[in-house]
Amino acid sequence: MPHDHHDHDHATTFQPDIREPAEDWEFLEIALRELLIEKEIVTAREIEDTIEAWERKSPEQGARVVARAWTDPAFKARLLEDGNAAVSEMGLPFEGVKLVVVENTDDLHHMVVCTLCSCYPRPLLGIPPLWYKSREYRSRTVREPRAVLAEFGTNLPDGVEVRVLDSTADCRFLVIPKRPAGTDGMSEEELAALVTRDSMIGTAQALTPEGARAA
Repeated sequence: MPHDHHDHDHATTFQPDIREPAEDWEFLEIALRELLIEKEIVTAREIEDTIEAWERKSPEQGARVVARAWTDPAFKARLLEDGNAAVSEMGLPFEGVKLVVVENTDDLHHMVVCTLCSCYPRPLLGIPPLWYKSREYRSRTVREPRAVLAEFGTNLPDGVEVRVLDSTADCRFLVIPKRPAGTDGMSEEELAALVTRDSMIGTAQALTPEGARAA
């Protein structure tokens, strides 16, 4: 029996083409990678394994840190004083750059940007979202932070100070969002489920228990 191809919806998803390098840093990265492999300093497999390990990191690590800070005042004090040392207590080493942890309150709201590129606390939050790396976010956040927050659905009272923190090659920031109301008695694991990536960047608030159930 002949087969009528119009009777069925054959939806086919093709792998998108790999974009050719265009930026100077991309050509430099390729040249450096190939030189390291040629000199047998590292292997191509070791590079791929490292990339895959980074891609497996997720905001869940940072959410655990925030939940611990919400429930343990002594840990939060250590975290605010020395972020690197405090997260290492939880088996989350943060090496090579300084980790600065800040806390959002009723009167002060922090949001993080990297105006030069995309510096980001990857060991705790994983791969940065595309919007974080965009030129629009990097430029507008320092000029009109409240407008940017509003576009994320975060509208703050006029009396709340908005403080923009600019990450650098030597310093990363992690925001402790305000603990939502109605979370007394919740476990660290339950609280961690309320902490989103965006709330640790400062573009959003933590989820309420009702919001988490609806998500």
